[in-house]
Amino acid sequence: MFSREESKKIRQEFWTSFGKEFPHKWLLYNTKMKEIQLKFTFHRKVAQVSLDIADEDEMIRAYYFEKIQSLQKVLKTDYLPEAVLEENYELPEGKLISRVYVQIENVSIHNKKDWPEVKKFLSTKMLLLEEFFMDFSDFIKN
Repeated sequence: MFSREESKKIRQEFWTSFGKEFPHKWLLYNTKMKEIQLKFTFHRKVAQVSLDIADEDEMIRAYYFEKIQSLQKVLKTDYLPEAVLEENYELPEGKLISRVYVQIENVSIHNKKDWPEVKKFLSTKMLLLEEFFMDFSDFIKN
């Protein structure tokens, strides 16, 4: 196990090295829709790239999720065949969101041997998720 401080240092090292190896201006929070963000997640068990619909109002979340769900076939055919759509995804802190994600399991941010595989996965999958989002953002927004 790592102390909290050691773990923080390792996480910072990973994300700094990721940014240097894959210097791209990621869309992430700049979706122009306050309810939708694209996210990278990497911790002790999984690495994930996701499109999160996070709004306190269930109706708003359901509205955006249904729009994305209606694009599921094109998402899985042309962009991310392994995408998982989960309407009620619970975050570690207990908050419910809707999430579309791809992930790899059995990787750990604390194991530097996993880093090359995870960096490639995160970069490749986020580029595809961004492309999907940009191609359909007008439909999702309206």
